[in-house]
Amino acid sequence: MKNFLKKLVGMQFFIPIAALLLLALFNLIADPSFFRITLGQNSNGDPVLSGYLITILDYGSELAILAIGMTLVTAATGGQDISVGAGIAIAGSVILKMLCGSNTRPTELQMPIMLAFFIAVLVSIAFSCFNGVLVAYFNIQPMVATLILFTAGRSIAAWINNNELPIISSECSRSFSYFGNFIPGIPIPTPVFIVAITIVIIMLLLKFTTLKLYTQSVGINPKSSRLNGLNPELIKITAFAILGVCVAISGLIKVSRLSTINYSVIAKDIEMDAILAVALGGNALSGGKFSTWGSILGAYVIQFLTTTLYKLNVSSDALPAYKAVVIIILVVASSATVREKVGRFFKELSSGNASAPGAGKGGVKA
Repeated sequence: MKNFLKKLVGMQFFIPIAALLLLALFNLIADPSFFRITLGQNSNGDPVLSGYLITILDYGSELAILAIGMTLVTAATGGQDISVGAGIAIAGSVILKMLCGSNTRPTELQMPIMLAFFIAVLVSIAFSCFNGVLVAYFNIQPMVATLILFTAGRSIAAWINNNELPIISSECSRSFSYFGNFIPGIPIPTPVFIVAITIVIIMLLLKFTTLKLYTQSVGINPKSSRLNGLNPELIKITAFAILGVCVAISGLIKVSRLSTINYSVIAKDIEMDAILAVALGGNALSGGKFSTWGSILGAYVIQFLTTTLYKLNVSSDALPAYKAVVIIILVVASSATVREKVGRFFKELSSGNASAPGAGKGGVKA
């Protein structure tokens, strides 16, 4: 039994799964209706599922997508990108600029939505690769390198649309809102499908290419990986480029939800949640080996916590403080130091029982 507990505690997914179970148990005791899912209709008369669990799956989608890209950057560079929130603002602003043109209240879209999204992807990759170049070729710490875009990104997003707030009305294009809300006739939120497609693509990429192996090699020892024929700079920039794609996808979902953008508020503080999702997933923030599934699970733990706090009527101003306390506990509990001490405790406990009188074959018979 003790060996089983030791292995259980040592599992990478133990902390996020335990956190999910504790949050679920808390809500089950506080209010069992938390888990109720109902089928209703939205303002357009389309069938939609609603409930706190649906909210977690829906609004956790952008965070889960970002956590995938953040995991690769962390693994390859041993640092984190703190500019993803500003990157989302830029990507969302580009999408609206392409769709609206010079008219902030267009009567028709200026180009297909997918083409506007593709342009936003290219722009987002360009900004992310700029960060990657600073990290890979100039050896600047990732948090310091991405601080540039973190500071200037939202101003750039506002500049793209001349500091105006473009709005895509339902009369102009009802289909634009589908990406962040519901597709008519499908009661499940569209972001759930988007994050599922993203996960499938990234998992296939990691399984059938050498990206995971190379990323981990560079993250563990860049000098050794270079001696083995790898190009650490290229791999680091590739990780940032993939994060740029994730940022653009999240940007599409964000602006689609409201069909407009607020440059100073959109995706505010989401970079911190993305970094915490990586940590909660059991990934070392110093780089090296990683688990994408762990980060995805960590993202939904954070969204579960956020939804629970909102349900308890915690004000939006106080929300970060409550989240910080809980997340600090979770991150400390999942740290390598704590895991090592817990493992040592079970080892000493097992050896103590083995050496006790009467234990094992050499024990005194009754």
